[in-house]
Amino acid sequence: MNIKLIALDLDGTLLNSKKEISRRTLRTLTECCQKGLWIVPCTGRSASGIPEEIIRIPGVRYAITTNGAVIEDMTQKQIIDTCMLPCEQTLELLRFVDSYDVMYDPYINGRGITEGRFFEHLSEYGLTPELQELVRRTRDVHPNILEFVENSRKPAEKINLFFSDMEERAKLRAELEKRDDILVTSSLPNNLEINAHGATKGAALLRLASHLGLEAGQTMAIGDGENDLSMIQAAGIGVAMKNGKEELLAAADYITTTNDEDGVAAAIDRFVLKAES
Repeated sequence: MNIKLIALDLDGTLLNSKKEISRRTLRTLTECCQKGLWIVPCTGRSASGIPEEIIRIPGVRYAITTNGAVIEDMTQKQIIDTCMLPCEQTLELLRFVDSYDVMYDPYINGRGITEGRFFEHLSEYGLTPELQELVRRTRDVHPNILEFVENSRKPAEKINLFFSDMEERAKLRAELEKRDDILVTSSLPNNLEINAHGATKGAALLRLASHLGLEAGQTMAIGDGENDLSMIQAAGIGVAMKNGKEELLAAADYITTTNDEDGVAAAIDRFVLKAES
């Protein structure tokens, strides 16, 4: 094994059920960085949603965010690569989903854009207390989402959707998946995520590897959700968490323990750290 870059999903993977990173996992990531490996958060979150204790690890420099829409050099505060939804397409999609019973927020410049009618009723859309806390930290509240997007004239990294009614979720997903100009994935049972066609974690992982002069075979990816499938398939070693989706378990090279059992640390020990000793 010659793994030089490890891409890590956050929710359900690197973070436990309390949205925390364990001491063992933190030590493992620190050891990897000390050995010169790239540890890359690869998440549906924006960069502002990456926990500070991860960013503070010396050597954690790059991040793949919003499902591969953005590759960022966090040290230099520089965007390396993007694959976003153009403003007009974002507006068209938002107008379409607005006719459904759904909480929606586009991500623009690394922040989720929301309204009071959503922000003040998070529990009604099935968000856990931990997820509500994350949303409150990573969203900016505006009087009208559509007006904000129209006035900003900026592209969206992705559009996130939360549902209180799973039948409504299935209905909207079926309609969105008729289109060939977007990608629809999910990271939680009650959400959907809309990205530009071509914006996947797997594609972003390969672009970042190329930027760093690495081959695909020198990468390892660990995840649990539907939106992690592309990077599990693209990486030299694709690892699924035991708590992951069935399709991910079937596609993975290896299945590690759950996110509440230090599954990330266990996989890295097996394929990287102990493999070197």
